[in-house]
Amino acid sequence: MAKSLLIVESPTKVNTLKKIVGKDFIIKASVGHLKDLPKKKLGVDVDNNFAPDYITIRGKGKILSELKAAAKKVDNIYLAPDPDREGEAIAFHIGNEIRKFAKGKIYRVSFNEITKKAVKESLDNPTELNENRVNAQQARRILDRLVGYKISPILWKKIHRGLSAGRVQSVALRLVVEREREIQAFKPEEYWSIALDLEGKKPPLFESKLFKINDEKAVVNNKEEADKIVNELEGVELVLEGITKKERKRNPTAPFITSSLQQEASRKLNFSPKKTMMLAQRLYEGLALGAKGTVGLITYMRTDSVRLSDDALNMVREFIPERYGKEFLPAEPNMYKSKKSAQEAHEAIRPSDVTIEPKDIKEYLEKDLFNLYQLIWSRFVACQMVPAVMDTTQFDIRSGSYLFRSNGSILKFTGFMKVYVETTEDKANEGGEQPKEKVKDSDRILPELDKGDVLKLLKIHPDQHFTQPPPRFSEAMLVKDLEDKGIGRPSTYAATISVIKDRDYIRSEERRLFPSELGFLVSDALVENFPEIINTEFTAKMEDQLDEIEGGTMEWVTALQDFYKPFKINLEEAEKKMKDLKSQVEETDEVCEKCQQPMIIKWGRFGKFMACTGYPECKNTKNLGDDSKPGEATVDEVEGTCDKCQSELIMKMGRFGKFIACSNYPECKFTKPISLGISCPEENCKGEISPRRTKKGRTFYGCSLYPDCSFTSWEKPVAEACPECKHSYMVEKFKKEEGVSIVCPECKFKKAQLEEA
Repeated sequence: MAKSLLIVESPTKVNTLKKIVGKDFIIKASVGHLKDLPKKKLGVDVDNNFAPDYITIRGKGKILSELKAAAKKVDNIYLAPDPDREGEAIAFHIGNEIRKFAKGKIYRVSFNEITKKAVKESLDNPTELNENRVNAQQARRILDRLVGYKISPILWKKIHRGLSAGRVQSVALRLVVEREREIQAFKPEEYWSIALDLEGKKPPLFESKLFKINDEKAVVNNKEEADKIVNELEGVELVLEGITKKERKRNPTAPFITSSLQQEASRKLNFSPKKTMMLAQRLYEGLALGAKGTVGLITYMRTDSVRLSDDALNMVREFIPERYGKEFLPAEPNMYKSKKSAQEAHEAIRPSDVTIEPKDIKEYLEKDLFNLYQLIWSRFVACQMVPAVMDTTQFDIRSGSYLFRSNGSILKFTGFMKVYVETTEDKANEGGEQPKEKVKDSDRILPELDKGDVLKLLKIHPDQHFTQPPPRFSEAMLVKDLEDKGIGRPSTYAATISVIKDRDYIRSEERRLFPSELGFLVSDALVENFPEIINTEFTAKMEDQLDEIEGGTMEWVTALQDFYKPFKINLEEAEKKMKDLKSQVEETDEVCEKCQQPMIIKWGRFGKFMACTGYPECKNTKNLGDDSKPGEATVDEVEGTCDKCQSELIMKMGRFGKFIACSNYPECKFTKPISLGISCPEENCKGEISPRRTKKGRTFYGCSLYPDCSFTSWEKPVAEACPECKHSYMVEKFKKEEGVSIVCPECKFKKAQLEEA
């Protein structure tokens, strides 16, 4: 009979652990939290030191009964939920429930990685529950409950039923809304760049850009100034005034923490933070690898520490010279510094066994799991390799008052770049002011020339540009901004973004986040009425206080009292002052075509719409255009008739944007997507190409006659035949170095770069 009970969070860990601990253990899973605050009431006694009223989560009673029954059969119990605040709270609640059934002692153990060595060490050295960590989780849970359950009813009353607010989610929404307003208010400014195609006494030809005028930074504001410079350069002598050569080292990047993994997986793999965390969870809990059985492939994926254990460092330092050569191993391990708030007890995200190379287990992993494991494995190995070495060259070329500069480099020694190079997609585009180039300066190779050489001018390129607004957030950029501002914690980012997307406050198009009309409205209402609560500095301060509670330097009740006093005042004011949009209606001259009663304009979940005053007897509604005024419904904007009942078609707005629908709804529920006006390229198909969305919100393009026609494309089709191979259509492609180009999907012919708006 088993002597011990081991309780974990996830059932997928059970098989992995059974192989490790053997028959002396019964292993059970709690399947997450067993106890929580009730859903149908606040569940917090504000007047009694915020005492929480925990109840068994609906559907978890059977699991709890099984844990109690198992506890009666063993001598010792080991609580092994995940090694973070949530896991500590789960262990605390389980311990309270089964304590009276335990014969022996109840221990707390945690696994940073599910390997034989880590699990055995944890079981041989059990600890007690960390009460401070439990209190920190409890304080966060109560904070979120107070914000959600106190603000949401006001939103229901004043704006629309079903709306909700969250302590961290509302701040994230505010960031997206404020960025959109920056973009809307942005006024582009013209500027010009001037580049020269030059030839020296040795190949290759190279390019040089105007860098200074009269030893001041070159600023060319308009065509007149650019033309003046071009005219003055015609026929002048260009002299290579200075050559600077130096060796430059590029150091590897720290191993992944939760936020950096989410960002890099978004850039490299196009994964949402939510998807990244779901896949990472599976890699951590264990996957079947043929004869090896079930193996936990990575360490725990919710961490903000870049620390690596001595065992991990020894393991990778043995692996690198064997796999890549001694020249790739530094004399001492590379050490990285975590942020001040990081929990150094945790490790960075790394492979649990570096000798399990991605290529060796590819056949056992789904494509996305393989790609994420390869990303984590490569970053870890690279972080303990020597720097890459580059020989860089800089030319300064003079003509009178004009100084031109060329930069180039050659990779002298690959170093860590043999394994991994960090993506910088969003970093490169954040400023939005520099023109995109087909070739990066750092990738150019300059000829071997001497100082004082006279260069031949082949061509002058004056190019007009306009400053660009700040870019809309990608999910990776929003994670980075939240992290930089100290809002939330690594374990919360994926859920935060997922929640505001699910509530239709924001939408994702082409990997960028747009606030919906509802998102604007909710954010403005919250900022106006709860300026201190929906504030980045205030939210970051609350996160610091949660860390202090975990560290034992602050009482959790004190933190909640400090929060609730001003919050209560805000609530009382909001009840009185928040605009009651729900009751506001606009009269129109329109008459309902179904019952002849007047139509009014109301505000709904997807924006303004026109509704019959005869509601609920008459439920007729019409959608309004984006810039519409009373009476300007879009019913006459769509040509054609319904395929099913021949009624007029109208434009409507749904959670995924505009679509075409039958005006005879609900009697007829015919809908179809809005066409791009491009005929489907499939032979004998009479459909047209329309933008569509996957269940996860990613845009793709397909035939309007689906499912009869299965044509799809991730790239946006363009109604233009390829001039090379005569393929019936081309597609738009985006590359960060080139911008948007028109490319043939068949022969890969590429047209000149499109001008950016």
